[in-house]
Amino acid sequence: MAETAGYTLVHTPPYPSEEMLVEFIVQHDPVGVVSRMGKFGAGAVAAGKSLRVISKHGAGVDNIDVEAATRHGIQVIRAAGGNAVSVAEHAVALIFATVKRLLPLDKSMRAGRWEKAGFLGRELSGMRLGLVGGGAIAAAVAQIVKGMGLDVMVYDPYAPAEAIEAMGARRVEQLEELLSQSDIVSLHCPLTKESAHLLNAETLALMPADSYVVNTSRGGLIDEAALLCALESGHLAGAGLDTFEQEPPSDVSSLAASERVILTPHIAGVTAEAGTRVGELAVKGIIDFLAGNSLPKARLANAPVTATIT
Repeated sequence: MAETAGYTLVHTPPYPSEEMLVEFIVQHDPVGVVSRMGKFGAGAVAAGKSLRVISKHGAGVDNIDVEAATRHGIQVIRAAGGNAVSVAEHAVALIFATVKRLLPLDKSMRAGRWEKAGFLGRELSGMRLGLVGGGAIAAAVAQIVKGMGLDVMVYDPYAPAEAIEAMGARRVEQLEELLSQSDIVSLHCPLTKESAHLLNAETLALMPADSYVVNTSRGGLIDEAALLCALESGHLAGAGLDTFEQEPPSDVSSLAASERVILTPHIAGVTAEAGTRVGELAVKGIIDFLAGNSLPKARLANAPVTATIT
């Protein structure tokens, strides 16, 4: 697609360091960059003398210094919605696996134990599912669980009323209200300065006893130490996590010690289908922007910038 439009493609290694990324940008002087893994900081932004647009291979732009890009007149765009189905499916899979305790049961079977006599499970039907965020992924989750008998609630102060209504969900005006009413909380909001550690010791304490947390959004939304305490105390029954405060972790996560937690390495959106859609959206976004074509507001991570190539 890019080559057909007259552009040359060059590739960085996975998770490039800031220094490596700066050197790479200075060497190749790109007009557009697709950012997938690793930090795209102020140094990398400033190094791009011809850089006009940074396109995120995904929806969350917390790895990009958007403020620095804005100061340099660089547009930041995202491939919003491209991986919604894949991430939603993974979120629901984590819900099933945590509530049904699939991993510890599998582990005990492999150890030669038959623990049927002492087991008492729970039905998902009738549980209250609280979605934090009302975007494309949350909507896809609501669609998947529609026939399962869950009572779906949404907290999103920015989502229009018609979007929540279209999900078939009930809008909740305050985060505290959603947390106190939810048997399962699933996070589907971006990581910002305001949302960092959205789930902490204080807010986790609002959740009902024996409730669950699922996160397929961004690890920084949860205070992991507070989550582990809530799990070890028995207040929370389980957690399913695809994202973490540090990625990749410098060592084995302390959460791995708990059998109440299921961990996956930020792969909820990593499917063949989503990869194709997100890649096409990310590259086409650069091509369209540089051609002067307008992009949907939902795809702009900063104020609109006019492309100027000299």
